[in-house]
Amino acid sequence: MRRYVAGLLAIVMLAAVGCSRSGSGSGDEMVIRMNIGTNPQSLDPRVSTGLPEAHVEIALWEGLMRLDDAGNAVPGAAERYEANEDNTVFTFYLRDGLKWSNGDPITAEDFVWSWKSVLDPLLASEYAYQMYYIKGAEEMNTFTSDPKWENASDEEIAAEFERLAQNFGARAIDDKTIEVTLAAPAPYFLSLTAFHTYYPVHRPSVEANPEGWFRDPKTTVGNGPFKMVSWTDKDKVVVEKNPNYWDAKNIKLDKIEFFLLEEESTVTTMFESGELDIVESGVNIAELDRLKKDHPDKLKILPDLGVYYYLFNVERAPLNDKRVRQALAMAIDRESIVTQITKGGQVPAFSLVPEGIPEGDGDFRKNGGDYFTEDVAKAKQLLAEAGYPDGKGFPKLTILYNTSEAHQKIAEAIQAQWKTNLGIDVELTNQEWGVYLDSRSNGDYDIARAGWIGDYIDPMTFIDMFVTGGGNNDTNWGNAQYDSLVSTAKNSADQSVRMKAMHDAEALLMDEMPVMPIYHYTRVILVSPKVQGWSMPLTSPLNLRNATISK
Repeated sequence: MRRYVAGLLAIVMLAAVGCSRSGSGSGDEMVIRMNIGTNPQSLDPRVSTGLPEAHVEIALWEGLMRLDDAGNAVPGAAERYEANEDNTVFTFYLRDGLKWSNGDPITAEDFVWSWKSVLDPLLASEYAYQMYYIKGAEEMNTFTSDPKWENASDEEIAAEFERLAQNFGARAIDDKTIEVTLAAPAPYFLSLTAFHTYYPVHRPSVEANPEGWFRDPKTTVGNGPFKMVSWTDKDKVVVEKNPNYWDAKNIKLDKIEFFLLEEESTVTTMFESGELDIVESGVNIAELDRLKKDHPDKLKILPDLGVYYYLFNVERAPLNDKRVRQALAMAIDRESIVTQITKGGQVPAFSLVPEGIPEGDGDFRKNGGDYFTEDVAKAKQLLAEAGYPDGKGFPKLTILYNTSEAHQKIAEAIQAQWKTNLGIDVELTNQEWGVYLDSRSNGDYDIARAGWIGDYIDPMTFIDMFVTGGGNNDTNWGNAQYDSLVSTAKNSADQSVRMKAMHDAEALLMDEMPVMPIYHYTRVILVSPKVQGWSMPLTSPLNLRNATISK
């Protein structure tokens, strides 16, 4: 979830109050107004990486499978599927009469073309690696990394891509049937087909305006329960019920308004005054204690499969020395951050992968344990060994975060702790969501905040982020042994072999410390009894497909 995704706010909260049916004319409309916290960088599901985008995309599109309220993969655009004995060949059968939101028929080739387009190196999708489970996909996406393609023209690259695509493991057998051959068994593949990277896109609209098709309601053609009506920057994205959706008769909402507000105090005020029905992002954490007191019947704290962490740009001195990275990780007080700032039951993190992923009869995190401890004395020793005794001579680095009062408070706390414990000074800088994502992708930062919610329930959704050159690996770190362990885990059908390889990979990552875990997420939820039927399983954005508002 990308759950997509990179770039999640410090507290993920859902709130609803004062929900009502609104509208005029012949009858009342059932409308939900939900704040997602920022202007989406892109609503092209093939390239987006953030949770704000995913909340809108799950309304506009649907994969072959979708996730039910419990997070299980159930038929979506596909009515059913079959798998061979070793789960390396899947055959999906599309529903009868599937249509795009503009009325065009949807065919199996629409899915295959969309998946291939994700892999096109000219698209440069950071999530393309989620397609690598399909036979031939990795070769299609990565061939340009060979130096011989460095000066190749776009036409030459396109021709080679089409040649390699002849061996792609996804093919349309007929208009309603898709056969997918995997490179190796992947226990979570069905869940992946519910992920936004696997959504189909409308080829005529994309080809007519490759850079901006998703900005215009006329060309944002989807296959989900809703369709786009408008998108006003820094205001809201509005979607309404899609009459061409295969299950339209069971969609009760008439409209969803996704507000794009970043000012947390404003958002909380709007929520309490009834101007917003749901606040997924933007609850003012300074008000959290009061909200718990004022709305005890509406507040729930749910588990989440995610981690809040800092990235280190390992190409910048002194962060190119792992002793420095280890010292920084050991010299902060995580318990004070989760008890005094976030206050939502978050758990201090001494590993990347959170609890909640089964391993045999146990839990992957509990089996693996912690990989480091908070130890100021050891941190000072490591910093001295790296040439900076008591912080002397340490250059002034900058912590980058996307605009958010919560991120700012966390960064200020870490800034003060590093000053007190290590004698070093760091500066803080914030950027709007899209600019921040670009800075991270381009390596234009020293230290940057990040968050990751699992895309599926398996450790690999965290582990494979940090392979050398990975689309979501913004640290510039790479390690051949780590890459080999990830490959072993991805290419083995033996669960014991897979899990051991991922434990070993995580241990190596936490020793090298290109990322500094801070805490594992929870979902702090406020919801009015008037809002019913919403769902937000562990690896999913908030889904309003089945939502209703009671009178």
